[in-house]
Amino acid sequence: MQFAVIIVLLFITKCCGLTCKCTLCPSHTSAVESNGTCVTDGICMITVVRERDAKTNFFTGKITHNYFCKDKKELYPPDRPFFCEVSQRLLDELSVYCCNDSDMCNTKYIPQLVPIDSLPEKSKDVPDNNSEIGALNLMILISIPIVCICILFLVGFFIYQHYRRNRPHIHVDSEPNMETNPLVPCQNQTIREICDSHSGSGSGLPILVQRTIARQIRLCEIIGKGRYGEVWRGTWRGENVAVKIFSSREERSWFREAEIYQTVMLRHENVLGFIAADNKDNGTWTQLWLITDNHENGSLFDYLNRQPVSPSIMIRLALSAVSGLAHLHMEILGQQGKPAIAHRDLKSKNILVKSNITCCIADLGLAVRHDSKTDSVDIAPNNRVGTKRYMAPEVLDESINMNHFESFKRADVHSFGLVLWEIARRCNVGGIYEDYQLPYYDLVPSDPSLEDMKKVVCVEKHRPAIPNRWQSLESLHVMAKLMKECWYPNAAARLTALRIRKTLASLSSQEDIKV
Repeated sequence: MQFAVIIVLLFITKCCGLTCKCTLCPSHTSAVESNGTCVTDGICMITVVRERDAKTNFFTGKITHNYFCKDKKELYPPDRPFFCEVSQRLLDELSVYCCNDSDMCNTKYIPQLVPIDSLPEKSKDVPDNNSEIGALNLMILISIPIVCICILFLVGFFIYQHYRRNRPHIHVDSEPNMETNPLVPCQNQTIREICDSHSGSGSGLPILVQRTIARQIRLCEIIGKGRYGEVWRGTWRGENVAVKIFSSREERSWFREAEIYQTVMLRHENVLGFIAADNKDNGTWTQLWLITDNHENGSLFDYLNRQPVSPSIMIRLALSAVSGLAHLHMEILGQQGKPAIAHRDLKSKNILVKSNITCCIADLGLAVRHDSKTDSVDIAPNNRVGTKRYMAPEVLDESINMNHFESFKRADVHSFGLVLWEIARRCNVGGIYEDYQLPYYDLVPSDPSLEDMKKVVCVEKHRPAIPNRWQSLESLHVMAKLMKECWYPNAAARLTALRIRKTLASLSSQEDIKV
């Protein structure tokens, strides 16, 4: 009923705007006033959060009320926005209320949190012998039927297993009938064809299919783990897909990454292909799924660990990776344009290698978008930070200008320079190449702290070593020059992703002529 009211009243607020109380005013709303309010053409929101201790993960008892507003363009889907929905399992620590029936409507009602269940206190009275005997008899009366049911269940289970092993094998398709399912398009279409033909911008499957896809995917094997959850290889419509499963505690990260992937005009051959976002209740907790293209070669980190590369493959990997980064950084103007996006966690583990030995950029959970109309930066409201080893000097010493979008792009370029170094080390020239190592492997521990990296990068101004042998080959010499120009302490002096792409494209054409 709440969302029906929102839809009915959207026309009213479109003309004159809706004033909301705002304590966390996002910089991309229609207008922001200085007196703790914001004006929007969308909805007002209030969130009530019961805070947890960062170390113990226990509730601290402190409850925070946050007020803000969302523009109409952010209501996704328009009739039932994701951010107005809260998982049942989170209602004891997060409650959300959305409205647009009147100005300052998010001050008129405060949603309540579900009380935290507390264990009942034990009785202080010591039971007498009669009560103990009665309790024992009651336990026996209850346990006998339960034991009998368990025995019957086990007998039935073994009989069923015996039947399955001895019956004739009949192939049954475990997936739903695609021809009769009204939510799924033509059966003979590939996943890529469905995404491109229905989304318009190529930003995933139609929304109705996304809401049901988790029940149609069969998970096959786990292929990765991270701080957010797990990555599985699954099958859907006979094709392999990658399923990134977030825990319910990472709902903000899941929502943010899904939101970035569904940015208009984001689809590019060197950006990981997004298919759908869905949630699935497995009976114990709610899983948050992000379904993308699957690439069997794994990450660039895995690929370089397994084998050295030839000069031509080195250039191919570097050129395709920077092409994806340049597409993210580029703003596409127009009614269906794309905002400029900065990755903020670029590293070899977040770059995947496709079957044609080209790269695509993945893991956009920390990405930020630039609103050129207001010259503001849309920063994700989560506590994750980038990988310390790949952070730029201005990020490590906290001198980066968070309100200037170019600062994030320049930090990405610094990180990409370290990725170039990783690729170049594995270049095989005449049977000579270096073992794979992470940047600064000889200067910091395997899991460096911020202070470790700050000392090496900002204070001592170290950069990864360039071997002398790289000067003897033109392609390695150019790669060394590029990465040095990505590492300048002065961020404004660094190359742009587009400039790197043009240089590598020129180098690639020269390599093709030699071949």
